[in-house]
Amino acid sequence: MEVLMCRHKALNALGHVFVSQMQEVVSSLSSDSAVRVVIFRSLVPNVFCAGADLKERALMDNTESDLYVHGLRSLMTQIAHSAQMGLIETTRGLLPGAGGSQRLPRMVGITQAKELIFTGRRVSGQEAQEMGLVNRAVEQNQSGDAAYREALHLAREILPQAPIAVRMAKEAINRGVEVDISSAMAIERICYARVIPTRDRQEGMAAFIEKRPPCYTGE
Repeated sequence: MEVLMCRHKALNALGHVFVSQMQEVVSSLSSDSAVRVVIFRSLVPNVFCAGADLKERALMDNTESDLYVHGLRSLMTQIAHSAQMGLIETTRGLLPGAGGSQRLPRMVGITQAKELIFTGRRVSGQEAQEMGLVNRAVEQNQSGDAAYREALHLAREILPQAPIAVRMAKEAINRGVEVDISSAMAIERICYARVIPTRDRQEGMAAFIEKRPPCYTGE
């Protein structure tokens, strides 16, 4: 499944309506058991997302601004913790700004995060990978869709895997990195307990013994 972002004039800036639409889409996908992998893709040439819509924010009072930023945080959290494996396809250097940097301190060092936030400095894909901000960077191709092709390649690797196991692995990782090791192991146990009774687990073991590709159904 692909989520296509095409707010061309605003460069996919996260305005109020756009955020609400994204929240609705992510919520719908998260509750759809048929969806196994989600790719977020920009249809705006050379741009993934410009961050918060500052033109809209300029018209907000303090209360409205606080609620708006809260909505952005909620959307980012919703995407990060959605059941499916979300893959974000980006086509340009990252420019942290209002609304685009809430998760930076957790993903990179505090000093690096402050540098990017305070200076608004763009970083290339290679720099972002070196910082730990992204886990993969690819050279651009002539058609300008190298990141999208790489995302598709990864999605096709994830797609054949057991859906419930993938979801539980993601949940264990997302929740586990936020707590101490003992709590993380407890979370992992809870998640795996939800995999044990599935038919897919039995199918995976049978396929291994019979030396054949597994056929997972998500049950």
